[in-house]
Amino acid sequence: MFQSKYMKLLLITMLVFLPFCAQQSLDSNLSATWLIPEEEVADGGPGKDGIAAISNPIFIPVSEVSFLLENDLVIGIQIGNLVRAFSHRILDQHEIVNHTIGNTSFALTYCPLTGTGIAWDTSEFTLDKTFGVSGLLYNSNLIAYDRETDSNWSQMLNLCVNGELTGKEAKPIHVVETTWQTWKLLYPQSMILSTDTGYSRDYSIYPYGNYKTSDSLLFSVSKLDSRLPKKERVLGIIAGEKTTVYPINTFDDPIKVINETFNDIQIVVAGSAEKNFAVSFERKLPDGTLLSFNPVEGELPVIMMDNEGTKWDIFGNGISGPRAGIKLTPTSSFIAYWFAWAAFYHGTEIQF
Repeated sequence: MFQSKYMKLLLITMLVFLPFCAQQSLDSNLSATWLIPEEEVADGGPGKDGIAAISNPIFIPVSEVSFLLENDLVIGIQIGNLVRAFSHRILDQHEIVNHTIGNTSFALTYCPLTGTGIAWDTSEFTLDKTFGVSGLLYNSNLIAYDRETDSNWSQMLNLCVNGELTGKEAKPIHVVETTWQTWKLLYPQSMILSTDTGYSRDYSIYPYGNYKTSDSLLFSVSKLDSRLPKKERVLGIIAGEKTTVYPINTFDDPIKVINETFNDIQIVVAGSAEKNFAVSFERKLPDGTLLSFNPVEGELPVIMMDNEGTKWDIFGNGISGPRAGIKLTPTSSFIAYWFAWAAFYHGTEIQF
């Protein structure tokens, strides 16, 4: 599961020792019981729905886009054979996009303060499959709420931390984050979220000033770790009770592939500082076969080939060879600013 056993035990322990009569200062409509320390839940300022989630997204072909720069970041998702992209420029101002592709409904969540883009499968909700922005933060990170039960969910914990569904884990869907320049090479025929969002916004303006490049934070976190710069972008991986991160700028080859065993889980990590992406998958297939991988250059979206001769794309799809049509299992992982990952996952290992 995405949530480590260690983290769940830690959260349950905190719940036991939280005051039975928690303060109601944040919002009188909130449940009194939190799985995280309520005193560390911060009011982000805009209030509930003050940052408007998008629930009727419009997509346009990649070829028609004129509002993005080559180095702008985008988040891609694949459902079945369909691929969609969502730009940071729009997510910076809305944080959540609710969308349905086929039979899969999902909330693409993005927290600009922690640099984390995570998609949650919301198909199992029956009355309302959408999420909104609560206006609250934990460790500077987005707390979303589901509109079906009004429960609050910590994005980086992938966990409901307050309300009717307290303790329920979100079901993540694998996403890929990279630059607009790279995305166009990966999926030139794909669709991307349009600036026609239904809201009057200037998406050419980054709303947080020099936040991405400065060493400062807007909200405090429970723990700071100085081993990396605060805003270093890392791919963090959760394996049972252990966590590790791979700084994206250390993938110094055009495409670098690392075959690892981490906490008894065989994984492959592939990334590129030049192309600005990092992804990770389990190397053991459901039939027990353990694969090893090497990089493939100049064939995007293909990024690696295994020892049997199958080529695999950036979403972990077998494209050609003996395993064509098979999909690798993504690890429990996502990209974040280092300060945020370290605040949530203390003592994490760093891979250089």
